[in-house]
Amino acid sequence: MQEPTSKRLNQTSMQARVAEELRQMIISGELAPRSSLSEMALSETFGVSRTPIREALKQLQTEGLVEVRPRVGTFVAVPSRRDLTELFQMKELLEGAAARLLAFRGNVPELELLQANMRAADEVVRAGDAERYAELVHEFHDLIVAGADNGKLEAHYRTLMNQLAFTRLVRTSLSRPGRLSESDNEHHRVLNLILAKDGDGAERVMREHVRLSHQALMAEIDERQGYGTNGV
Repeated sequence: MQEPTSKRLNQTSMQARVAEELRQMIISGELAPRSSLSEMALSETFGVSRTPIREALKQLQTEGLVEVRPRVGTFVAVPSRRDLTELFQMKELLEGAAARLLAFRGNVPELELLQANMRAADEVVRAGDAERYAELVHEFHDLIVAGADNGKLEAHYRTLMNQLAFTRLVRTSLSRPGRLSESDNEHHRVLNLILAKDGDGAERVMREHVRLSHQALMAEIDERQGYGTNGV
């Protein structure tokens, strides 16, 4: 006998809520890489049955955030060095294209927001507040992608950012000596080219910025005890 429509919709809603909350916990680092994800424990945490938990974990596995090891358990995924390199290569392509598209759009609302973001970033860099700067980095890149006004590009970008757990990785890269001010300067160069409507220059400098961020991240990972080739 088929389940009532209202019950199926309720289960779908619960699954979506659980998936979104777990996704954010992984991306933010609240659930650390390699953390065990017990269906029973999560069921108690979220106050739902194990069915929406199981379906949510399947969804996050598809997104690359969760790893299922048969007969062992389910864990927060740890990207390998190859995974990180491939994801950053895609990030470079998408964000470079976004910067180019935004430069050609003219005076759109995102430009004013980007300038406000840079003013705030300059202040926190002077204060040495890496935690707040990491939040502003996320906002800066989001605004450029949103400002490109390309739904397909943005959809691929959101999936990519989830797989990277980008906020956590930014904090890691900013641990490198001098990286805070270097990153801020790179953002200024990108924005100046966008404001000058230099699409070619904006794309080139944005791609260079992403490569430098990747290099800083990998250098920091290499120096941290217990990281190395198995990921972060």
